Formats: sequence, structure tokens, C-alpha cells
Amino acid sequence: MAPDTRMRAAMTIAGSDSGGGAGIQADLKTFAAHGVFGTSAITALTAQNTQGVTRVWPVDAGMVRAQIDTVLDDLTIDAIKIGMLANAAIATVVADAIEAHAALPVVLDTVMVAKGGARLLDEAAVAVIGERLLRRSTLVTANVPEAEVLTGLTLRTVEDLGRAARQLVDDGVPAALVKGGHIEGEAVDVFYDGRDLIELRAVRIDTRHTHGTGCTLAAAIAAEIALGRPLLEAVERAKRYVTRAIENAPGIGHGHGPLGWGPALVG
Repeated sequence: MAPDTRMRAAMTIAGSDSGGGAGIQADLKTFAAHGVFGTSAITALTAQNTQGVTRVWPVDAGMVRAQIDTVLDDLTIDAIKIGMLANAAIATVVADAIEAHAALPVVLDTVMVAKGGARLLDEAAVAVIGERLLRRSTLVTANVPEAEVLTGLTLRTVEDLGRAARQLVDDGVPAALVKGGHIEGEAVDVFYDGRDLIELRAVRIDTRHTHGTGCTLAAAIAAEIALGRPLLEAVERAKRYVTRAIENAPGIGHGHGPLGWGPALVG
């Protein structure tokens, strides 16, 4: 049998960031940096920059589903990353689409609140995520506020991150990565897949240029999965990529600036 030499491809289902630092824009940059062809389904338009979000306009749910189906009907997609879903109607059609393509690995980034504090997900959409998307995803990534919403726990320590990861898996999530960016000290994320509880540590970089870290991490994991990496290795490599991306941030904007990107950061 001839080796499979085709270019790997991934899809991001997320919102558009007009400032270019997060969402669809960050995901496509991350896919490209990993040598993965990027496709997209845009769930919402946002007016935002490094200082915050000023307006959010959700895309019609039928159009979101049409984007997903049209890409999947033509291209071989190796992994899907899900980000901002905006409302329950969009979350529902995305869940429908994911269930219709059950063999595809899915990285679900539970985007609920922007770094500047703006709420990006309504309560009805949170319910759809909890009832349908969490259990269908290969991996769920959640920061401290998001993990608190999903588990009902109060998270203050690395040990708390582990408790949240365990609870998510006990509740039916195949694997969870609870991110510790909101906790003082090292940048520690906790991975749990029902067998191994792994603390992934990195030096915390003193910078305000961290816009899009969650999007970039989830997209990098999806890209690594698309390239055939086992899940834990994909997570480990993606965390290293994000650390290097923060170290190489371009330093633009008056608020939380975007990360750097590129093939030199991969590995």
C-alpha cells in the first residue's frame, strides 16, 4: 500500500476576531504554522481589538451548518476545533453536525468569556454544550472560570484543577485539559483521560501579550492530532508551541496583544 502523503487538514468552528489575535484568525495561523491546511465555519462576527470586545453579531445557525457540511462534503478533514458558539441555536446545529460525522476527532475549547471580561456565550448555549458536545469531544479544554461553570467547583490551586479534570471525565468527557492561567505561580495545565493525571508545567512569562492563548492552544492540539499525534503528545507539543508563541509575541496593540506564530515555534 502506498504511503498517505496527502496534506493534512483541520477545521475551526469559531468566531471571527477583527483584531486578528483570537478566534478564526488565530486558529488558521496556528494550523498553517503546523503545516496543516485550515478550513473554517464562522459562528459570529466580533468587533474587537486588544482592549476588548465592542460588539458581537452571531451568524445565522443555518449558515453555520451549511459552512460545516459544505467543507466536509468535499475535503478530508482530520480534526475539528470548536471555539466560540455564541448561542443555543448555533451550539445545537454544531452538535448536530458533529454527531453526523462521529468519526472525526474534536477539540472543544469552551469559550465563554473574553479576556477583557465580555460574555461570549449565553446560558442556553452552555446547556447545549453540557448536554451534547462535551461527551462527543475527544478533548475538552477549559480555563478556570469555564471549568468552574462546567463542574460547579471553586478552583484555586493546581490540586483543584485536577479535581475539575477528574469530575469532567467522570461526567462523561473522554479527556479534559483544565488550564491554570488564572492561578498564581507556574503556568500549569492538568490533563486527565480517565487513566493518567498529568500536570503540564511551563514558566509563566510576565507579559500582557496573551490574547488568543486559549484559541491557539486548542488549535495547536487539533493540528497535532490531524498530523497523527497521540492525544497526550499532541497536548504536550501544543503547550510548548503556545509558550514559544507568547515569548515571540509581536508586541502590538494597547491592551492584551496577540501571540507570535510560525513553523519555527513548532516542536
